[in-house]
Amino acid sequence: MLTLTDNASTVVTTITSQTQSPVEGGLRISGTDLDASNFAVAVAAAPEPTDAVVEQDGARIFLDAAASVALGDKVLDAQVDEGGSVRFGITPQG
Repeated sequence: MLTLTDNASTVVTTITSQTQSPVEGGLRISGTDLDASNFAVAVAAAPEPTDAVVEQDGARIFLDAAASVALGDKVLDAQVDEGGSVRFGITPQG
């Protein structure tokens, strides 16, 4: 299952709390191509019925089927630049 770094957990929690997302809200990651090598990230009020839900340190991530398979053995990291823009990165676990 996808895991999050401390930075990613903090960024996800901050983003969802700033967007008036309900308590059950989070970030949804979905595959945008057939081989699931590109992903879209969006704030979601709740997971879709078929989403896998990852909860870590108060952060909630919803993964569509393609993202769940592609990211199952990965770590999500996040960095915030000086202008406040967020960049997510994916690395292998271990």
